[in-house]
Amino acid sequence: MRRSYDKHIRLTKEERDDWQHKAAMTCLNESSLIRLLMKGYAPKEKPDERFFEAMRELSAIGNNINQLAAKANSLGFVDAPMLYREAERWHKFQADIESVFLRPDKLDLKWQ
Repeated sequence: MRRSYDKHIRLTKEERDDWQHKAAMTCLNESSLIRLLMKGYAPKEKPDERFFEAMRELSAIGNNINQLAAKANSLGFVDAPMLYREAERWHKFQADIESVFLRPDKLDLKWQ
């Protein structure tokens, strides 16, 4: 989407610094932060490295479960539906973690 309108606002130094700091905390640029807030979402701070390490590990576990399920299904000696259900559970857990830590929350503002 091409943005063709330019708005200028006046801020104090403290307001500008606060805006820049909040944008940096969420890994958004200042314009993206304003657009997100205008749409009624509250951005979340970028999680620390421990979160991303846990997500990589969780993703690896989910991939391993999927590989095991595929192999077990082809060889016919493991309950493949159970493994697939477990894999889905892990993927749902991963999506829930992303939702809690990364996706912005919808604000309940009357003026929207």
